[in-house]
Amino acid sequence: MSKTPLTKKGAQSLKDELDDLRNVKRPKITEAIADARAHGDLKENAEYHAAREEQGLVEARVRDIEAKLSNAQVVDVSNLDANGKVVFGCTVELENIATQEHICYTIVGEDEADIKNNLISYASPFAKALIGKEEGDIAEVRAPAGVSEYEITEVRYE
Repeated sequence: MSKTPLTKKGAQSLKDELDDLRNVKRPKITEAIADARAHGDLKENAEYHAAREEQGLVEARVRDIEAKLSNAQVVDVSNLDANGKVVFGCTVELENIATQEHICYTIVGEDEADIKNNLISYASPFAKALIGKEEGDIAEVRAPAGVSEYEITEVRYE
C-alpha cells in the first residue's frame, strides 16, 4: 500500500483531534455510560443507548484517524525548494483569464481538502491542472461547464 501525502499542518490537526477523542470524549462517554447504568434497566434506558452509540462513533473515528496517520507521508512544505513550481502543499495565487478574478488555493491531501477554506485536494482536476506549472504559466482547467484558463501569478511554500 502506498503512502498518502499529508501536509504537516493537516497531520497536526488529525493528531489534535485524536488526542481530544482519546483524552476528552472517551472519558465523558465512559462516565455517561456509568451514570446511565446506575439508573437501572438498560433495555429501556435511552441515555444508555445514546451513550453506547456515541461511544461506537468515537471509536470508529479513532480507528479512522489512526489508520490515516499510519499511512501518511507527512510533507513539510516550508522545507521544499521546488524552484517556483506548483507542487503538493504549496499555495498558488491565480487569475482567471476571462473574468480577471483572483483566487488563492493551497494544494493539500485528500483528507485535508476544504474548498470553503481554499484547500484543494492534489487529486482534484483543478490541482492536477496546476501541478508542475510555474509562475506566469497558463493552466487550463477542464470542468463540466467548459475549459477555464488561469494564469499562475504567485507560488508560495508556507
